[in-house]
Amino acid sequence: MKTLKKASLALCIHAAMLAPVTFAQEQNNNEKQSGLEQITVTAQKRTQTLQEVPISIATLNGERFNAIFSGGDDVLALATRIPGLYAESSNGRVAPRFYMRGLGNTDFDLAASQPVSVVMDDVVMENVVLKSFPLFDVANVEVIRGPQGTLFGRNTTAGIVKFDTVRPSQTFDAFIKAGYGSYGTVNIEGAVGGALSDTVSARLSVLSQDRDDYIDNGYTGEKDAMGGFDEKAARLQVLFEPSENFSALLNVHDRTLDGTASIFRANILTKGSNDINQNYDRDVVYYDKGDNNPQGYDNTGASLKLDYDFADLTLTSITAFEKADGHSLGDIDGGVYTYNVDMPVPNGLTSDNFVDAGGPVLTFPGTIGFDAVTEDQLKDLEQFTQEIRLASDTKDGINWQVGAFYFDSSFDVTSIDGFFGATTVSHSNTTWAVFGQSSYDVSDKLNISAGIRYTHDKKSLDVGEQNVDGFALVIGAASVQDYDPINVSDGKVSWDLSANYRVTSDTSVFARLARGFRAQTIQGRDVAFESAPSVADSETIDSVEAGIKSDLINNKLRVNAAAFYYQVDNMQFSAIGGVDNLTQLVNADKGVGFGFETDLEWVATDYLTITAGYSYNHTEIQDDNLKVAPCGSGMCSPLDKMENGLAYVDGNPFPQAPRSTLSVTARYTVPVGNDGEFFAYTDWAWQGKTNLFLYESYEFRTDGNYEGGLRIGYENFADGYEVALFGRNITDEDNLKGAIDFNNLTGIVNEPRIVGIEFKKSFY
Repeated sequence: MKTLKKASLALCIHAAMLAPVTFAQEQNNNEKQSGLEQITVTAQKRTQTLQEVPISIATLNGERFNAIFSGGDDVLALATRIPGLYAESSNGRVAPRFYMRGLGNTDFDLAASQPVSVVMDDVVMENVVLKSFPLFDVANVEVIRGPQGTLFGRNTTAGIVKFDTVRPSQTFDAFIKAGYGSYGTVNIEGAVGGALSDTVSARLSVLSQDRDDYIDNGYTGEKDAMGGFDEKAARLQVLFEPSENFSALLNVHDRTLDGTASIFRANILTKGSNDINQNYDRDVVYYDKGDNNPQGYDNTGASLKLDYDFADLTLTSITAFEKADGHSLGDIDGGVYTYNVDMPVPNGLTSDNFVDAGGPVLTFPGTIGFDAVTEDQLKDLEQFTQEIRLASDTKDGINWQVGAFYFDSSFDVTSIDGFFGATTVSHSNTTWAVFGQSSYDVSDKLNISAGIRYTHDKKSLDVGEQNVDGFALVIGAASVQDYDPINVSDGKVSWDLSANYRVTSDTSVFARLARGFRAQTIQGRDVAFESAPSVADSETIDSVEAGIKSDLINNKLRVNAAAFYYQVDNMQFSAIGGVDNLTQLVNADKGVGFGFETDLEWVATDYLTITAGYSYNHTEIQDDNLKVAPCGSGMCSPLDKMENGLAYVDGNPFPQAPRSTLSVTARYTVPVGNDGEFFAYTDWAWQGKTNLFLYESYEFRTDGNYEGGLRIGYENFADGYEVALFGRNITDEDNLKGAIDFNNLTGIVNEPRIVGIEFKKSFY
C-alpha cells in the first residue's frame, strides 16, 4: 500500500495552497473578490448566519461540493472533506456508514442503526439504503456536530448531515452539465425551474451517472466483468404559493441503480503488516462465485411541506413516504476455492493447498479457509414520517419552537448464503416524540438557548423462513430454528443548553451542553447462520463543547474552531467477524471521546482563496470485561490481551474513527476580458490512524490515506458556460478502506483515478 510520509504530505499541502485553484463562488461577473461571502444556515430551523449559531457546524456548497462528485463518486466522497465527518461502506454505492467525531456503526447489515442522521429536504433518511440517495442539484450541505433532537424530527447522538436541494422559484433558471472521464465514466446532471403561473412554480432535476465495467475476472477469463454502474435519479418539486401566508411544496423523487457491489480482494494484506501486497491488482480479481458481484436497487419517495403564517407564528407540517427494494450479491471470500488442484495459479499470486472434508483443495490469492458467497435482499422497505412544528416569528429578543414527530418503518431482509441457504427476517420500528426549544437575547451580545425532547421508540423483529434450500439443512449440518418475535421499547428525555456571546462585531464564542438518546437496536442477521438474534440496550450521551467563530482581516479570514468532550453510557457496538462471521450487538459500559475541529477560509488575494479544515478525535472504549472474537481465519495478529480466543477491547479506539483528518482546497483565477476567467482548483484530503474493527491488530488499521483532486478550466459569465478538465484521486492512491476478517485477510480499496472533461451551460 502506498503510504504518505510526512515530507510527501507537506509537499501535497504546499502544492494545494500554491497551485492555481479556489473555493466555490457563484459569480455573475468577474469582478475581483473583495471578501468572504456571508453563509446562512438553517440548523436551528430558521435562517441564521453561520457565525451566530451556538453549534459546531460546517457547510459545503458550490465548487467545493461539485468538484468532489465530478468523477461519478457517490455520497462516500464526503468522507474527510469536512472536519469530523467520515463515511465508508462494504455495500458498494448503497448502505453508506457515516461517522461524526468518531461516533458511528460498522454494522454492514441492511437493518443497521446509525447514530448519525441524514436529512434530505427536511426528511430523515433512516435506513442505510435511503441514506445513499444520489446528490444532485444541491444548494447546500450542513454538517451539524453533536447530539441533536430538540429541533429536528428524529433525534441523533452523533450529529446530522443535512442536504438541501435547490427549491423552485418564480424566476426561470436552468442548467445542463455533462462530463466524460476514465473507464467510460459519463455524468449528466441538469435542472430547469420557473413559474408555471402566478402562484405555482416548479423545478425538475435529473442525474445520470454511468461507468463501464473495468475489472477483469482472472478466474473465469472475463474481461471488464465488474466495477461499473448505471445510476439514474430524478426529482420534481412543485411549489404552490396562493398567498403570502401559505405555501405548499411537493417533492417527488426516484432512483434506480444497476451496478457492482463492493469488490472484495482476498489476502491483499500480509500477516503482520497493513501494506497492500503483491496479490493486489486494481484491474483484476479472481472470483469463482458471486456472478461478478451484481447490485441493483430502486427507491422512490414523496414529501409534502406545508407552511402557514399566522401573524407572529408559523405552523409547519412535513409528511413524507419512502420506499426501497434491492439486492447485492458478492464473492465475500474474494478469491478461488477449488478442488481442481492442478489449476495453474496466476503469476505473482500466493496460494495454498490443504485438505478439507471434500478432499484436496487449492486456494488463491493466498489461503482461503472456505468458500463464502452471500446475497442480501431488501424487500418492501416502507418509511412514513410526519413532523409538525409551531414556531414564533418575532423581531423581539425571544424565539421559540415546539413540535411533534412520528416515524414508522418496516422491511424484510433476506440473507442467502451458499451453504445455509436463505433466511428472511422482518423489522419494524415506530417512534414518536415531542420537542421544544427557546432562544433568548439576554443582551445585545449574549444569547442563550435551551431545548428539551421526549422520545419513545419501539422495535420488533420477526423471524420468517429459514435455511430455505440450504445445503446445510439437507446434510444435517443445520436445522430450522424456532425464535419467538422480539419486541423492545424505551423512552428517554434528552436536552441541550447553549450560549453565544458576541465579543466583537466580528468574533463570537459559544458553549453547549447536550444529552442525547439512541434507542435499543435489534440485529437479526445471525439467524441465517444458526445463531440467535442479538439486542443492544439503549445508550445515552452527555456532550460538552465550546468554540469560537471569527471573521478577521477586514473580512478576509474566517476561523471557526470548537473543542468537545463526550461520554456515552451503555454504548452500542457491532462485534463483526470471528470464525462464523457473526454480527453481534454488544454494549460497552462507556465510550469516551474528546478533540477539536477547525475550519478556515482565507481570501489571500483578490484572485486566490484557500480553505482548510482539521479535526482531531480521541476515542476510547471503557469496559474491563468486554471481549470480542478477533479474525476467524487466525491469520491476523491481534494486539489486545486474549482469553479463550477472545480479545479484550478495553482502551481501544472506536472502529472506523479516524484519529485526525485534514482537508485543503485552493482556487486561483485569471480574468479574461470583462466576461470570463481562467481558473484552477485543487482539493486534498488526508486521513490519520484508523482502526477497522473493535479489536486491534497490525493488519486491520490504516494511517496516512490521502486523495487529491484538480479542476482547470474557463468560465464565461456573460454567456453562462464553463468548460473544465478534472481529475479525482489524481495520484491514483491505493487506500485500504475496509476489510473482512473471518476466513482470510480480505481488503476493500478506494476508487481509481478518474480524469476527464466537463461542460456546463446555464440559462437565465
